[in-house]
Amino acid sequence: MALFYLVESLKNKVKETVSSTGFFFKLYTFLWFVKILLQRVSRASVRIEGKVVGAIDRGLLLLVGFGHMDDTDVLLPMANKLANLRVFPDEQGRFQYSLLDIEGAALLVPQFTLYADTKKGRRPDFTRSMKPEAAAGLFEEFVAVVRSSGVQKVESGRFGADMQVELVNDGPVTILVSSE
Repeated sequence: MALFYLVESLKNKVKETVSSTGFFFKLYTFLWFVKILLQRVSRASVRIEGKVVGAIDRGLLLLVGFGHMDDTDVLLPMANKLANLRVFPDEQGRFQYSLLDIEGAALLVPQFTLYADTKKGRRPDFTRSMKPEAAAGLFEEFVAVVRSSGVQKVESGRFGADMQVELVNDGPVTILVSSE
């Protein structure tokens, strides 16, 4: 029984250290959790081989990157966070409304380069990003989860494709969202 309390105490200490120490918190979130670069847009589209495969009007462009430790457990909470995050302004210009509130759309684009490490050398290192085979499946699952979250229109790019993304950033509002 004493061993149980010791283990629980150590787990709580690690959590406190991770959440209260800037360096460890940044390292913790940078290495292991879904990263999404959210951009509030008045319109956005993604093309593959010159053909538009996804386009939205008012809503969110979501560049989605998965780290090697991510799994399906983060998808639903992240989808709910994005659908309910209040990043659309009220009459006074304050962030008051969510994607669901404005009945906006979402365009999801896979973006493994969000995990680039540029600390050494002149070439980005992508070893922190999830392997392509696993990330492709997780991205498709995430698109399905966002669709089921109540967002009116959900479009997406294609994992592994050479894509051209066009957008009109509204604000501009650009926020890095992490699952932790």
